[in-house]
Amino acid sequence: MNKAELIDAIASKAGLTKADSKKALDAFTDAVTAALKKKDGRVSLVGFGSFSVSERKARTGRNPQTGKEIKIPAKKVVRFKAGADLSASVAKK
Repeated sequence: MNKAELIDAIASKAGLTKADSKKALDAFTDAVTAALKKKDGRVSLVGFGSFSVSERKARTGRNPQTGKEIKIPAKKVVRFKAGADLSASVAKK
């Protein structure tokens, strides 16, 4: 599912126009992004999951074409951990 398909799904499920659904989705992503940028960046949606920021340490990698070692710098990455309700609903057949 891409962004346009998600907007269509939100519009049909919530009874909103596509324009309002796009505004709602953009507001959600902006709010999550702003929260993750803060010092203790974490967003928890009970039953759905939680977004958090973690630090990935610097490490040595290897260029797959040449085999030469390269240094990969440290960086912050966003993690998502699915909640129990989401995990259970996906696991059902």
